[in-house]
Amino acid sequence: MDFRFTDDQLSIQSIARDFAQKRIAPVAAELDAKGEFPLENIREMGQLGLMGIEVPEEYGGAGMDPIAYVLAMVEIAAADAATSTIMSVNNSLFCNGILKNGTEAQKQAYVRAIASGEAIGAYALTEPQSGSDASNMHTRAVKNADGDWVINGKKSWITSGPVARYIVLFAVTTPGIGARGVSAFIIDTQRQGFLAGKTEPKLGIRASATCEIEFHDYVCPKDDLLGEEGKGFAIAMGVLDAGRIGIASQAVGIARAAYEATLQWSRDRKAFGTPIGTFQMTQSKIADMKCKLDAALLLTLRAAWTKAQVEKTGGRFGTEASMAKLVASEAAMWIAHQAVQIHGGMGYSKEMPLERYFRDAKITEIYEGTSEIQRLVIARAETGLR
Repeated sequence: MDFRFTDDQLSIQSIARDFAQKRIAPVAAELDAKGEFPLENIREMGQLGLMGIEVPEEYGGAGMDPIAYVLAMVEIAAADAATSTIMSVNNSLFCNGILKNGTEAQKQAYVRAIASGEAIGAYALTEPQSGSDASNMHTRAVKNADGDWVINGKKSWITSGPVARYIVLFAVTTPGIGARGVSAFIIDTQRQGFLAGKTEPKLGIRASATCEIEFHDYVCPKDDLLGEEGKGFAIAMGVLDAGRIGIASQAVGIARAAYEATLQWSRDRKAFGTPIGTFQMTQSKIADMKCKLDAALLLTLRAAWTKAQVEKTGGRFGTEASMAKLVASEAAMWIAHQAVQIHGGMGYSKEMPLERYFRDAKITEIYEGTSEIQRLVIARAETGLR
Protein backbone atom coordinates (compact mmCIF):
# COMPACT_ATOMS: atom_id res chain seq x y z
CA MET A 1 0.00 0.00 0.00
CA ASP A 2 1.23 3.45 -0.92
CA PHE A 3 -0.61 6.24 0.86
CA ARG A 4 1.28 9.07 -0.77
CA PHE A 5 -1.68 10.90 -2.21
CA THR A 6 -1.78 11.87 -5.86
CA ASP A 7 -2.39 15.41 -7.07
CA ASP A 8 -5.94 14.45 -8.10
CA GLN A 9 -6.69 12.98 -4.68
CA LEU A 10 -5.34 16.05 -2.92
CA SER A 11 -7.31 18.28 -5.29
CA ILE A 12 -10.69 16.70 -4.48
CA GLN A 13 -9.80 16.76 -0.79
CA SER A 14 -9.04 20.48 -1.04
CA ILE A 15 -12.28 21.15 -2.94
CA ALA A 16 -14.27 19.23 -0.32
CA ARG A 17 -12.54 20.96 2.60
CA ASP A 18 -13.06 24.41 1.14
CA PHE A 19 -16.75 23.81 0.44
CA ALA A 20 -17.28 22.14 3.80
CA GLN A 21 -15.80 25.02 5.78
CA LYS A 22 -17.34 27.84 3.75
CA ARG A 23 -20.79 26.49 2.92
CA ILE A 24 -21.62 23.52 5.15
CA ALA A 25 -20.15 24.24 8.60
CA PRO A 26 -21.79 27.69 9.00
CA VAL A 27 -25.31 26.27 8.60
CA ALA A 28 -24.86 22.77 10.07
CA ALA A 29 -26.23 23.56 13.54
CA GLU A 30 -29.23 25.42 12.15
CA LEU A 31 -30.13 22.66 9.69
CA ASP A 32 -29.72 20.07 12.45
CA ALA A 33 -32.06 21.98 14.74
CA LYS A 34 -34.69 22.35 12.01
CA GLY A 35 -34.19 18.92 10.49
CA GLU A 36 -33.94 20.69 7.14
CA PHE A 37 -32.54 18.91 4.07
CA PRO A 38 -29.54 20.84 2.59
CA LEU A 39 -30.78 20.66 -1.01
CA GLU A 40 -28.90 23.69 -2.32
CA ASN A 41 -25.60 22.49 -0.89
CA ILE A 42 -26.13 18.99 -2.32
CA ARG A 43 -26.71 20.42 -5.79
CA GLU A 44 -23.54 22.48 -5.54
CA MET A 45 -21.62 19.43 -4.36
CA GLY A 46 -22.82 17.65 -7.49
CA GLN A 47 -21.44 20.45 -9.62
CA LEU A 48 -18.11 20.12 -7.81
CA GLY A 49 -17.96 16.38 -8.54
CA LEU A 50 -18.56 15.31 -4.93
CA MET A 51 -21.74 13.33 -5.57
CA GLY A 52 -20.09 10.95 -8.03
CA ILE A 53 -16.42 10.85 -7.12
CA GLU A 54 -15.77 7.34 -8.47
CA VAL A 55 -18.22 7.71 -11.35
CA PRO A 56 -16.45 7.86 -14.74
CA GLU A 57 -16.59 11.20 -16.49
CA GLU A 58 -18.71 9.76 -19.31
CA TYR A 59 -21.51 9.28 -16.78
CA GLY A 60 -21.20 12.73 -15.24
CA GLY A 61 -18.81 11.95 -12.38
CA ALA A 62 -15.33 12.99 -11.30
CA GLY A 63 -13.67 9.77 -12.49
CA MET A 64 -11.52 9.36 -9.37
CA ASP A 65 -10.64 6.41 -7.13
CA PRO A 66 -11.79 5.07 -3.73
CA ILE A 67 -9.04 6.87 -1.81
CA ALA A 68 -10.13 10.20 -3.28
CA TYR A 69 -13.64 9.36 -2.11
CA VAL A 70 -12.45 8.69 1.44
CA LEU A 71 -10.49 11.94 1.61
CA ALA A 72 -13.46 13.98 0.40
CA MET A 73 -15.96 12.19 2.66
CA VAL A 74 -13.85 12.86 5.74
CA GLU A 75 -13.82 16.59 5.00
CA ILE A 76 -17.58 16.81 4.47
CA ALA A 77 -18.34 14.70 7.56
CA ALA A 78 -16.06 16.82 9.73
CA ALA A 79 -18.30 19.79 8.89
CA ASP A 80 -21.66 18.01 9.00
CA ALA A 81 -22.38 14.30 9.29
CA ALA A 82 -25.87 14.66 7.84
CA THR A 83 -24.58 16.11 4.58
CA SER A 84 -21.97 13.36 4.38
CA THR A 85 -24.73 10.75 4.80
CA ILE A 86 -26.47 12.04 1.68
CA MET A 87 -23.13 12.11 -0.13
CA SER A 88 -22.36 8.55 0.95
CA VAL A 89 -25.67 7.11 -0.25
CA ASN A 90 -25.41 8.84 -3.62
CA ASN A 91 -21.83 7.72 -4.17
CA SER A 92 -21.63 4.29 -2.55
CA LEU A 93 -25.10 2.80 -2.60
CA PHE A 94 -26.78 4.30 -5.63
CA CYS A 95 -24.14 5.14 -8.25
CA ASN A 96 -21.84 2.26 -7.32
CA GLY A 97 -24.63 -0.30 -7.53
CA ILE A 98 -25.72 0.74 -11.01
CA LEU A 99 -22.18 1.15 -12.31
CA LYS A 100 -21.33 -2.40 -11.24
CA ASN A 101 -24.57 -4.07 -12.32
CA GLY A 102 -26.48 -1.80 -14.69
CA THR A 103 -26.84 -1.66 -18.44
CA GLU A 104 -25.33 1.14 -20.49
CA ALA A 105 -28.77 2.71 -20.83
CA GLN A 106 -29.30 2.58 -17.06
CA LYS A 107 -25.94 4.20 -16.39
CA GLN A 108 -26.68 7.03 -18.80
CA ALA A 109 -30.21 7.57 -17.55
CA TYR A 110 -29.74 7.26 -13.79
CA VAL A 111 -26.10 7.58 -12.75
CA ARG A 112 -25.52 10.82 -14.66
CA ALA A 113 -28.46 12.56 -12.98
CA ILE A 114 -27.30 11.63 -9.48
CA ALA A 115 -23.56 12.18 -9.98
CA SER A 116 -24.13 15.65 -11.37
CA GLY A 117 -26.37 16.71 -8.50
CA GLU A 118 -29.43 17.13 -10.71
CA ALA A 119 -31.31 14.53 -8.65
CA ILE A 120 -31.03 12.64 -5.35
CA GLY A 121 -30.60 8.87 -5.12
CA ALA A 122 -31.59 6.38 -2.42
CA TYR A 123 -31.18 2.70 -1.53
CA ALA A 124 -34.07 0.60 -0.22
CA LEU A 125 -33.21 -2.70 1.43
CA THR A 126 -34.43 -2.51 5.05
CA GLU A 127 -38.05 -3.30 5.94
CA PRO A 128 -39.94 -2.87 9.23
CA GLN A 129 -39.41 -6.54 10.14
CA SER A 130 -35.96 -7.02 8.57
CA GLY A 131 -32.91 -5.00 9.50
CA SER A 132 -29.81 -7.13 9.99
CA ASP A 133 -31.84 -10.10 8.65
CA ALA A 134 -31.99 -8.39 5.27
CA SER A 135 -33.10 -11.43 3.25
CA ASN A 136 -36.31 -11.68 5.30
CA MET A 137 -38.13 -9.15 3.13
CA HIS A 138 -41.81 -9.03 2.26
CA THR A 139 -41.84 -6.51 -0.59
CA ARG A 140 -42.96 -8.40 -3.71
CA ALA A 141 -42.40 -7.83 -7.42
CA VAL A 142 -44.60 -9.86 -9.78
CA LYS A 143 -44.16 -9.93 -13.56
CA ASN A 144 -47.24 -8.89 -15.53
CA ALA A 145 -48.36 -9.86 -19.02
CA ASP A 146 -46.18 -7.17 -20.59
CA GLY A 147 -43.06 -8.40 -18.80
CA ASP A 148 -43.00 -5.39 -16.47
CA TRP A 149 -42.88 -5.73 -12.68
CA VAL A 150 -45.76 -4.85 -10.34
CA ILE A 151 -44.35 -4.01 -6.92
CA ASN A 152 -46.14 -3.93 -3.55
CA GLY A 153 -44.65 -3.52 -0.10
CA LYS A 154 -42.98 -1.22 2.37
CA LYS A 155 -39.38 -0.23 3.09
CA SER A 156 -38.14 1.61 6.18
CA TRP A 157 -35.28 3.88 7.21
CA ILE A 158 -34.66 5.07 3.68
CA THR A 159 -32.02 7.80 3.67
CA SER A 160 -33.09 10.66 1.34
CA GLY A 161 -36.41 8.86 0.81
CA PRO A 162 -38.52 12.05 1.05
CA VAL A 163 -36.48 13.82 -1.65
CA ALA A 164 -35.08 11.04 -3.85
CA ARG A 165 -35.97 10.95 -7.54
CA TYR A 166 -34.48 7.49 -8.11
CA ILE A 167 -34.11 4.53 -5.75
CA VAL A 168 -32.32 1.18 -5.99
CA LEU A 169 -34.92 -1.20 -4.56
CA PHE A 170 -34.75 -4.86 -3.53
CA ALA A 171 -37.85 -7.06 -3.67
CA VAL A 172 -38.80 -10.74 -3.68
CA THR A 173 -39.47 -12.08 -7.17
CA THR A 174 -39.45 -15.81 -6.29
CA PRO A 175 -40.90 -16.52 -2.83
CA GLY A 176 -39.80 -19.40 -0.68
CA ILE A 177 -36.14 -19.66 -1.63
CA GLY A 178 -34.72 -16.90 0.58
CA ALA A 179 -31.95 -14.66 -0.71
CA ARG A 180 -31.91 -16.43 -4.11
CA GLY A 181 -35.41 -15.11 -4.76
CA VAL A 182 -34.53 -11.41 -4.41
CA SER A 183 -34.08 -9.08 -7.38
CA ALA A 184 -33.00 -5.44 -7.71
CA PHE A 185 -34.88 -2.65 -9.47
CA ILE A 186 -34.41 1.03 -10.27
CA ILE A 187 -37.40 3.05 -9.12
CA ASP A 188 -38.55 6.42 -10.46
CA THR A 189 -40.42 7.99 -7.54
CA GLN A 190 -42.51 10.14 -9.87
CA ARG A 191 -44.36 7.09 -11.18
CA GLN A 192 -47.80 6.26 -9.87
CA GLY A 193 -47.89 3.81 -6.98
CA PHE A 194 -44.96 5.24 -5.02
CA LEU A 195 -45.56 6.89 -1.65
CA ALA A 196 -43.06 8.47 0.74
CA GLY A 197 -44.16 8.40 4.38
CA LYS A 198 -43.42 10.76 7.24
CA THR A 199 -39.88 11.89 7.87
CA GLU A 200 -38.37 10.10 10.86
CA PRO A 201 -37.52 12.27 13.92
CA LYS A 202 -33.95 11.04 14.49
CA LEU A 203 -31.46 11.46 17.31
CA GLY A 204 -28.68 12.57 14.94
CA ILE A 205 -27.93 13.33 11.27
CA ARG A 206 -31.19 15.26 11.45
CA ALA A 207 -30.66 17.25 8.25
CA SER A 208 -30.54 13.96 6.36
CA ALA A 209 -34.17 13.14 5.55
CA THR A 210 -35.19 9.55 6.37
CA CYS A 211 -38.60 7.92 5.90
CA GLU A 212 -40.63 4.82 5.11
CA ILE A 213 -41.61 4.29 1.49
CA GLU A 214 -44.52 2.26 0.15
CA PHE A 215 -45.42 0.66 -3.17
CA HIS A 216 -49.01 0.13 -4.21
CA ASP A 217 -49.21 -1.67 -7.56
CA TYR A 218 -46.20 0.30 -8.72
CA VAL A 219 -45.28 -0.73 -12.27
CA CYS A 220 -41.53 -0.93 -12.85
CA PRO A 221 -40.62 -1.27 -16.56
CA LYS A 222 -38.76 -4.48 -17.38
CA ASP A 223 -35.82 -2.40 -18.58
CA ASP A 224 -35.37 -1.14 -15.01
CA LEU A 225 -34.55 -4.54 -13.55
CA LEU A 226 -31.00 -4.07 -12.19
CA GLY A 227 -28.76 -7.01 -12.99
CA GLU A 228 -30.22 -10.49 -13.38
CA GLU A 229 -33.44 -11.72 -11.84
CA GLY A 230 -32.66 -13.52 -8.56
CA LYS A 231 -29.28 -11.82 -8.14
CA GLY A 232 -30.57 -8.89 -6.10
CA PHE A 233 -29.34 -10.00 -2.71
CA ALA A 234 -25.81 -10.52 -4.00
CA ILE A 235 -25.99 -7.03 -5.53
CA ALA A 236 -27.19 -5.59 -2.22
CA MET A 237 -24.35 -7.18 -0.24
CA GLY A 238 -21.73 -6.09 -2.77
CA VAL A 239 -23.02 -2.54 -2.67
CA LEU A 240 -22.94 -2.53 1.13
CA ASP A 241 -19.24 -3.44 1.05
CA ALA A 242 -18.60 -0.14 -0.74
CA GLY A 243 -21.08 1.66 1.48
CA ARG A 244 -19.21 0.59 4.60
CA ILE A 245 -16.12 2.40 3.37
CA GLY A 246 -18.27 5.52 3.06
CA ILE A 247 -19.59 5.18 6.61
CA ALA A 248 -16.10 4.50 7.94
CA SER A 249 -15.01 7.74 6.27
CA GLN A 250 -17.95 9.54 7.79
CA ALA A 251 -17.04 8.22 11.23
CA VAL A 252 -13.45 9.39 10.80
CA GLY A 253 -14.71 12.87 9.89
CA ILE A 254 -16.96 13.07 12.96
CA ALA A 255 -14.15 11.79 15.17
CA ARG A 256 -11.66 14.26 13.73
CA ALA A 257 -13.99 17.19 14.33
CA ALA A 258 -14.54 16.15 17.96
CA TYR A 259 -10.82 15.58 18.48
CA GLU A 260 -9.76 18.90 17.00
CA ALA A 261 -12.34 20.78 19.08
CA THR A 262 -11.03 19.01 22.17
CA LEU A 263 -7.42 19.91 21.42
CA GLN A 264 -8.34 23.58 21.18
CA TRP A 265 -10.47 23.42 24.33
CA SER A 266 -7.67 21.73 26.30
CA ARG A 267 -5.40 24.67 25.44
CA ASP A 268 -7.93 27.42 26.10
CA ARG A 269 -9.90 26.17 29.09
CA LYS A 270 -8.27 26.76 32.45
CA ALA A 271 -8.94 25.19 35.81
CA PHE A 272 -7.03 25.76 39.03
CA GLY A 273 -5.03 28.40 37.18
CA THR A 274 -3.70 26.20 34.37
CA PRO A 275 -4.92 24.87 30.98
CA ILE A 276 -6.77 21.60 31.44
CA GLY A 277 -4.53 20.07 28.77
CA THR A 278 -1.76 19.97 31.37
CA PHE A 279 -3.73 17.53 33.56
CA GLN A 280 -2.62 13.93 33.21
CA MET A 281 -6.16 12.56 32.97
CA THR A 282 -6.92 14.95 30.10
CA GLN A 283 -3.64 14.08 28.42
CA SER A 284 -4.42 10.38 28.73
CA LYS A 285 -7.77 10.88 27.00
CA ILE A 286 -6.21 12.96 24.23
CA ALA A 287 -3.51 10.35 23.60
CA ASP A 288 -6.12 7.58 23.31
CA MET A 289 -8.32 9.76 21.07
CA LYS A 290 -5.40 10.38 18.72
CA CYS A 291 -4.49 6.68 18.52
CA LYS A 292 -8.05 5.60 17.80
CA LEU A 293 -8.50 8.34 15.21
CA ASP A 294 -5.37 7.43 13.29
CA ALA A 295 -6.13 3.70 13.48
CA ALA A 296 -9.59 4.34 12.07
CA LEU A 297 -8.26 6.50 9.25
CA LEU A 298 -5.57 4.01 8.26
CA LEU A 299 -8.00 1.06 8.23
CA THR A 300 -10.37 3.11 6.10
CA LEU A 301 -7.62 3.99 3.65
CA ARG A 302 -6.59 0.34 3.52
CA ALA A 303 -10.16 -0.68 2.69
CA ALA A 304 -10.30 1.95 -0.07
CA TRP A 305 -6.94 0.84 -1.45
CA THR A 306 -8.08 -2.79 -1.42
CA LYS A 307 -11.28 -1.85 -3.24
CA ALA A 308 -9.21 -0.13 -5.92
CA GLN A 309 -7.03 -3.23 -6.34
CA VAL A 310 -10.06 -5.52 -6.50
CA GLU A 311 -11.55 -3.40 -9.25
CA LYS A 312 -8.45 -4.12 -11.32
CA THR A 313 -7.87 -7.78 -10.50
CA GLY A 314 -11.15 -9.13 -9.13
CA GLY A 315 -11.97 -10.51 -5.70
CA ARG A 316 -13.67 -9.09 -2.62
CA PHE A 317 -12.91 -6.34 -0.15
CA GLY A 318 -15.76 -6.99 2.29
CA THR A 319 -13.60 -7.97 5.25
CA GLU A 320 -11.44 -4.86 4.96
CA ALA A 321 -14.56 -2.70 4.62
CA SER A 322 -16.15 -4.30 7.70
CA MET A 323 -12.98 -3.83 9.75
CA ALA A 324 -12.79 -0.18 8.74
CA LYS A 325 -16.43 0.47 9.57
CA LEU A 326 -16.30 -1.37 12.87
CA VAL A 327 -13.16 0.36 14.15
CA ALA A 328 -14.01 3.80 12.77
CA SER A 329 -17.61 3.85 14.03
CA GLU A 330 -16.68 2.72 17.52
CA ALA A 331 -13.76 5.16 17.55
CA ALA A 332 -16.10 7.99 16.57
CA MET A 333 -18.52 7.15 19.36
CA TRP A 334 -15.73 6.83 21.93
CA ILE A 335 -13.93 10.00 20.84
CA ALA A 336 -17.16 12.03 20.78
CA HIS A 337 -17.96 10.71 24.26
CA GLN A 338 -14.57 11.74 25.62
CA ALA A 339 -14.84 15.10 23.88
CA VAL A 340 -18.12 15.85 25.62
CA GLN A 341 -16.60 14.76 28.95
CA ILE A 342 -13.55 16.98 28.56
CA HIS A 343 -15.72 19.94 27.61
CA GLY A 344 -17.82 19.40 30.73
CA GLY A 345 -21.02 21.42 30.86
CA MET A 346 -20.23 23.18 27.59
CA GLY A 347 -19.98 19.81 25.87
CA TYR A 348 -23.57 19.15 26.90
CA SER A 349 -24.77 22.50 25.58
CA LYS A 350 -26.11 23.15 22.09
CA GLU A 351 -24.05 26.33 22.07
CA MET A 352 -21.12 24.15 20.98
CA PRO A 353 -21.08 21.40 18.34
CA LEU A 354 -19.84 18.63 20.64
CA GLU A 355 -23.30 17.34 21.52
CA ARG A 356 -24.12 17.18 17.78
CA TYR A 357 -20.96 15.17 17.10
CA PHE A 358 -21.98 12.82 19.92
CA ARG A 359 -25.50 12.34 18.52
CA ASP A 360 -24.25 11.95 14.96
CA ALA A 361 -21.55 9.42 15.86
CA LYS A 362 -24.04 6.87 17.21
CA ILE A 363 -25.66 6.08 13.87
CA THR A 364 -22.33 5.00 12.36
CA GLU A 365 -22.43 1.97 14.67
CA ILE A 366 -25.88 1.03 13.37
CA TYR A 367 -26.58 1.66 9.69
CA GLU A 368 -25.10 -0.24 6.75
CA GLY A 369 -24.51 -3.12 9.14
CA THR A 370 -24.36 -2.86 12.93
CA SER A 371 -21.13 -3.37 14.82
CA GLU A 372 -22.41 -6.81 15.75
CA ILE A 373 -22.88 -7.72 12.07
CA GLN A 374 -19.41 -6.41 11.23
CA ARG A 375 -17.93 -8.70 13.87
CA LEU A 376 -19.79 -11.66 12.34
CA VAL A 377 -18.49 -10.79 8.87
CA ILE A 378 -14.90 -10.49 10.09
CA ALA A 379 -14.96 -13.60 12.27
CA ARG A 380 -16.52 -15.76 9.55
CA ALA A 381 -13.95 -14.60 7.03
CA GLU A 382 -11.13 -15.39 9.46
CA THR A 383 -12.37 -18.79 10.64
CA GLY A 384 -14.05 -19.99 7.47
CA LEU A 385 -16.98 -21.04 9.66
CA ARG A 386 -20.58 -19.86 9.34
